Amino acid sequence: MYDDPGFFAEYANMPRSVQGLDAAPEWPVLRAMLPPLAGLRVVDLGCGFGWFSRWAAAEGAASVLGLDVSQRMLEVAVRETADPRITYRRADLDAVELDAGAFDLAYSSLALHYLVDVDRLLAGVRTALGPGGVLVASVEHPIYTAPSDPAFVSGPSGRPVWPVDRYLDRGRRVTDWLAPGVVKYHRTLSDYVGGLLAAGFTLTALEEWGPTDEQLAEHPEWAGERERPLFLLLSGVAATVAA
Repeated sequence: MYDDPGFFAEYANMPRSVQGLDAAPEWPVLRAMLPPLAGLRVVDLGCGFGWFSRWAAAEGAASVLGLDVSQRMLEVAVRETADPRITYRRADLDAVELDAGAFDLAYSSLALHYLVDVDRLLAGVRTALGPGGVLVASVEHPIYTAPSDPAFVSGPSGRPVWPVDRYLDRGRRVTDWLAPGVVKYHRTLSDYVGGLLAAGFTLTALEEWGPTDEQLAEHPEWAGERERPLFLLLSGVAATVAA
């Protein structure tokens, strides 16, 4: 869908698309989950325009491989990147094969909820990371991926909330976001945590992100985001022996 001209045009105008990581409100928490990047081999799963890939290289990563299924997004990433340590490759994360022990850090921002089989990817990422390798990922919070229709109703505070529908029914959901008919895959919070553990990771951090008081002071229009967490942020360390 990111290669659809209309959808791509809308997405390209979003603040995080134009201004990069600093315009992503969850970025300070994700950044705190990351290890020091100097000398690390990094894979950026769902790299989009390459903002994190370029940041990782600037932080001293030895190499960065950015993977994305969207040709349009990769074209922008390549155009905006001059660092020879960064390589971009078109790949479907539902089918990608990663070399064993090839990376020290795997990072994924808001991509895993588009996958049919996230457990397959997590198992592959575990194999691709050496012992002690780190995975840091963000997804749309499961509350957000299980909306009822209409999407927004008024909550007790009078602000809009996102009502939950069939939370325990995992699988394909179709929603309207920037364009009609966007397909995502709903999973519960325990699905994500359980998948991480089953793949052979030790969970090191879990954050149900919402704006801080400081962020609300700067962006009062985000007040509605306190009604329910918008993002789920996770990090894990690869166990000594793969599961």
